[in-house]
Amino acid sequence: MAIDIESHKKKLKNRKPNINLVPLIDILFTLLIFIVITSNFSATDVQSTDSGSGKPNVTDTSGTAEYYIMPVDNLHSVIVDNHDMSDEIRNNAVGVHSRVIDEGQISIRPGEIIITTPPGFPYDEAVRAPEIN
Repeated sequence: MAIDIESHKKKLKNRKPNINLVPLIDILFTLLIFIVITSNFSATDVQSTDSGSGKPNVTDTSGTAEYYIMPVDNLHSVIVDNHDMSDEIRNNAVGVHSRVIDEGQISIRPGEIIITTPPGFPYDEAVRAPEIN
């Protein structure tokens, strides 16, 4: 018995392709769900304005506050112009004068803050103990 290949070829030529889009849509939705679940949509500030000067990044100094609180983990030492001001520490934080933040030099190390005040600024006014409410 002979196989008729020519008639089979004619059937295939006259046939229109049948494309099923359902599996493609299923795969796309699965990928979309995976991307949405694994993505992090938190509103974090990606800008880095670290100029290497040792100053902390104070983002909001538009208020009328004269001192801004600087918390540091396990803070045990605050040195201002080679004077020990560690008695101003409250709850691992210290209040630093806004002029010192803007014009002075601040170096933060683990458990320690070293401050150099701007010229003409008294060292004993550079830091204050933050108020505990």
